[in-house]
Amino acid sequence: MDSKKLRIVYMGTPDFAVAPLRRLVEAGYHVVGVVTMPDKPAGRGLHLQQSAVKRYAVEVGLPVLQPEKLKDPQFVETFRALRPDLGIVIAFRMLPEIIWSMPALGTFNLHASLLPQYRGAAPINWAIINGETESGVTTFMLNHEIDKGDILCRSRVPIGPDECAGTLHDKLMVAGTDLVVETVEKIAAGDIVPVGQDGIAPAEIREAPKIFKDTCRIDWKSDRRTVFNLIRGLSPYPAAWSELRRDDAAPLAVKIYRAHPDPDAGARSAPGTILSDGKTFLKVACADGYVFLDELQVAGKKRMPVADLLRGFQRIDACVFV
Repeated sequence: MDSKKLRIVYMGTPDFAVAPLRRLVEAGYHVVGVVTMPDKPAGRGLHLQQSAVKRYAVEVGLPVLQPEKLKDPQFVETFRALRPDLGIVIAFRMLPEIIWSMPALGTFNLHASLLPQYRGAAPINWAIINGETESGVTTFMLNHEIDKGDILCRSRVPIGPDECAGTLHDKLMVAGTDLVVETVEKIAAGDIVPVGQDGIAPAEIREAPKIFKDTCRIDWKSDRRTVFNLIRGLSPYPAAWSELRRDDAAPLAVKIYRAHPDPDAGARSAPGTILSDGKTFLKVACADGYVFLDELQVAGKKRMPVADLLRGFQRIDACVFV
């Protein structure tokens, strides 16, 4: 089958999903429709904001569907009228079977991990938080279980020692764009053998659940590598945080975006204790040493390098992080 004649319906919402769609369009694939989230109020004045995928789809003149409910009969019939040969899902909602099973060749998803590892909502963050040295992207066929369909293609991507979630996101977006096109070509050629995900024992599977505010709070009683990995795994969003306290002032929430572990082991202070020269550096005691904070944001202030913070902060060493 000619890959360029496949009638593709593309489903996605955020920036991560735009690059693969752009590649498909610019390469001449036949995208007959785009499904994305409804416009939602955002920002000051709560003006309706379009998803990143919708903005691109409108720009290039693709038909856009924005159902509130994916089982809505009218949406189902509109979807059916597109006569899709292949569905592609990237960073979207959980699809009902009536939708994912409708395309003649099925529907595949792009996931930002090397499945079966890191199934879930936040694979990029958790790979770094857990100190992995490798991540990647996987395409797999949708079925009744979330992120458990048969694997089609995978591409490995190294995680640098100082990599943060933001930079890994961008690397995976590039790798994922290539993998989506590769998967479409292989499906069209009938040159693909789906592989089940049951080869790893459940005890060895690492999950990637949704991240909440409590997930992001730093436990300074952890070792310095664990603290460092949490900070970079949550940067730039949603960002690791801690509470800065001083006896004579109200506590302040502080988001930490960049840090690095002190190479010298052996903490000499209680966890959360701050050491600083008041001008150029700030480091915080952990269980086995210190972590230098390089860039942070105090509640109500802008994000800034630590040196800028110290210029306007009196007696930082009298504070403690908890």
